Amino acid sequence: MWSNILPLILFVCLGIVVLVVFEVRARREKNQPTPDPSLEGGENSAAQKSFPSGEDLGEAEDEGCCGEHLVCERETLLQTNAKVEYYDDEELDTLSGISAEKYTQEQYQMIREVFDTLQAKDVPGWVRSIQLRNIQLPLDIREEALLIVVERRKA
Repeated sequence: MWSNILPLILFVCLGIVVLVVFEVRARREKNQPTPDPSLEGGENSAAQKSFPSGEDLGEAEDEGCCGEHLVCERETLLQTNAKVEYYDDEELDTLSGISAEKYTQEQYQMIREVFDTLQAKDVPGWVRSIQLRNIQLPLDIREEALLIVVERRKA
């Protein structure tokens, strides 16, 4: 009798696990900010969705910081005359134009090492520099940078 019921129980448990995974994924996607349709397409669209373009700067100066972006649009966003500032990380220029998902372990470690040595006050400027240099941050580092920026805004 148990040999007939056990597969059924396992099948139901597997179904529940799948439903939970899809529910968690749906909630994560729902909590993420809506991407700007003008940034869609291109190899760097994933990185650009996290960082607004310099065109949004004019609107932000009138309205103030909305708090939805990695770096505050009002204070540290890209401008047309923005100059790349290096944080002793010139070696990261070799990653320009490479998708973050395609980084090797060594490339990931290069970014991680630079990020871990930054002071919290330097993170927004470093992120701006990374974007100007067309370097994508791995998702986990991008999320850590966002947390640091949010904490600095609250202080």
